[in-house]
Amino acid sequence: MFYHTKKLQYFKPPEKPDPIYAKKIQELIGGTFGEMTVMMQYLFQGWNCRGPAKYRDMLLDIGTEEIGHIEMLATTIAHLLDKAPIKLQEDGAKDPVVGAVMGGSNPRDIITDVMAAAMNPQHAIVSGLGAMPADSVGFPWNGRFIVASGNLMADFRSNLHAESQGRLQAVRLYEMTNDPGVKDTLSFMIARDTMHQNQWLAALEDLKAEGLEDTPVPSAFPLELEKREFAYQFWNHSEGTESAEGRWAKGPSMDGKGEFEYVKHPQPLGPEPTPPAQPEPRLYGTPQFRQTQAQGQQKASDRKIIG
Repeated sequence: MFYHTKKLQYFKPPEKPDPIYAKKIQELIGGTFGEMTVMMQYLFQGWNCRGPAKYRDMLLDIGTEEIGHIEMLATTIAHLLDKAPIKLQEDGAKDPVVGAVMGGSNPRDIITDVMAAAMNPQHAIVSGLGAMPADSVGFPWNGRFIVASGNLMADFRSNLHAESQGRLQAVRLYEMTNDPGVKDTLSFMIARDTMHQNQWLAALEDLKAEGLEDTPVPSAFPLELEKREFAYQFWNHSEGTESAEGRWAKGPSMDGKGEFEYVKHPQPLGPEPTPPAQPEPRLYGTPQFRQTQAQGQQKASDRKIIG
């Protein structure tokens, strides 16, 4: 059961409307690494958790927190869109392309700039000056963005990745505005992303310390069933050998179960593949050899008999 408290987690209103920035901040709601993704990811991981109760409780705590982050961003977008569209339409009536031609500029560059800076028309047409479950270019949020595998170490690594990308995008958006209210709200969210990155690192340590999971994931799979001679080789698959200088190319492996080896010129270990079987006639694929019309008719007759 969920309860909604009418007060926001944190919020400072923007000082002035900015529909262009509202379009950009949609990425933090409905983008691949937006708050909708982490909210659903953490909640489904929690609902599906069969491990110790502390992990389930922690996942549901943070998943519920992310619902509040979406509310904060949606409220920010509503403020940024408030009283803006009429002025934007007036500005749009001034044709910058004509001015570019008269001034000797490249119209193509001007058109690109105008398109990039345009307000998302769906903010006016579809949502009535409100936020939408979509990213900054209007692509709808997709449930395929979320990861909930049932293996907590695999999931927590994905969560760390999501929080890293999410914080990266939030700080980029922080640098794209001069509005003190927006910066203040984003500053809170950036701080929470800092906590969440540390949280997932701590959770990963916890799992390992308790012996519940280890590297490589899944650690319960018998190592003798994999071809161990290839388990710690780094294959140089491009020109140059700079990759040999990395930690991944020499010394003990990170799981402590092997030794890294750098293979400068990896060679194919399998044979040249034989062509697949000839196509099923009823699918009319291209055969390996040309067949005559009579052969085709004969095969059609055979199919009728078989049928």
